[in-house]
Amino acid sequence: MLQVLYIRENKSAVIDGLKKKHFKGAEEHIEQILATDAKRRETQKELDGVLAETNQKAKDIGNLMKAGNKNEAESLKAVTAELKIKSKTLSDLLTKYEEDLSAVLIKLPNIPHVSVPEGRTHDDNQEVFKHGEIPQLSSAALPHWELIKKYDIIDFETGVKISGAGFPVYKGKGARLQRALINFFLDEAVKAGYLEVQPPILVNPASGYGTGQLPDKDGQMYRADADDLYLIPTAEVPITNIYRDTILNENQLPVKNAGYTPCFRREAGSWGADVRGLNRLHQFDKVEIVQIALPENSYKVLDEMVGHVKALLKKLELPFRIIRLCGGDMSFASALTYDFEVYSAAQKKWLEVSSVSNFESFQANRLKLRYKGKDKTHILHTLNGSALALPRVVAAILENNQTDKGITLPKALVPYTGFDSI
Repeated sequence: MLQVLYIRENKSAVIDGLKKKHFKGAEEHIEQILATDAKRRETQKELDGVLAETNQKAKDIGNLMKAGNKNEAESLKAVTAELKIKSKTLSDLLTKYEEDLSAVLIKLPNIPHVSVPEGRTHDDNQEVFKHGEIPQLSSAALPHWELIKKYDIIDFETGVKISGAGFPVYKGKGARLQRALINFFLDEAVKAGYLEVQPPILVNPASGYGTGQLPDKDGQMYRADADDLYLIPTAEVPITNIYRDTILNENQLPVKNAGYTPCFRREAGSWGADVRGLNRLHQFDKVEIVQIALPENSYKVLDEMVGHVKALLKKLELPFRIIRLCGGDMSFASALTYDFEVYSAAQKKWLEVSSVSNFESFQANRLKLRYKGKDKTHILHTLNGSALALPRVVAAILENNQTDKGITLPKALVPYTGFDSI
């Protein structure tokens, strides 16, 4: 959440940032926020004056009673009673202004970093890095949704029977490949200094608001209505919320956590060829890396996290590219996001497998996540990234490594699978 003080001091920059994210009614929202904030501050000032006067009158009454001036003291008591009524009215008005302010602030997306390009869609994103050779497959090469049937490793039909579309059943070497990838990603994260955690996969609304999924993505999340809990769309939510309402010491930073969870997304409105097979699922597995950093270090940390994902994809021997997202293609909470896309040789297109983002102070302000400085507490910066999301990684591994004898696995995975081919 943006801070009112920042908006007040950087009004034009905030409006320009909101426009870069194509947020409708940017000027109107900012003017509403500033007008409500002005009323809030004026009411707070008036309330402080009334409370100070009430306290002074109470002291005066005490002194008058000690001096035996009972009548004058009783007269002041009547004034004090009126002041208390006035303070209650002002306090209620202040609460209303604060609630009105919060209701508007919670809907504002984060302001994009200065390096974020203009644009509305994926087509406007900037390629900043590319690695690897595109595999040249035979004319008989199959897309992964045909390969999984041929080798009987993932069963979509049974998943539909059990749950519905987008809930596959992994079996045999398909299940072992999933487990191998999860363990490989976790082991690599631990080697890089991340503390492994296993968080809950159901979270309360406060957690969703803390990381910015709510209210923005309410319609995309599965909800257990009876208990007012949400199935997580990513491990970012529970892992980052470990530190909600927390004051860290500077010597604890940066905080580095990694965790595996299943992830759940309704993906409402998704259809067509782009969602076939593993390309888009309602339930999928992912290893997430999360860092909490000092504001002055957060972009150095972002580069470190990008380097970590690069190394994973190189070890998996997959051709990939890194994309800097434009303003219109970024998430609600992000200040700067790099997407990683692997090339699917059978589908002849790039598939997103990771997003690595710096949220700057946006999430930390919502979470009340701070650190203790020399003089006072300060808001921290939060970052996260997929390292990695499994479905499209699996799709690319199957498609790019197919031969007439089967599918050859990357060497890095063989110690985890116990076999080198399917």
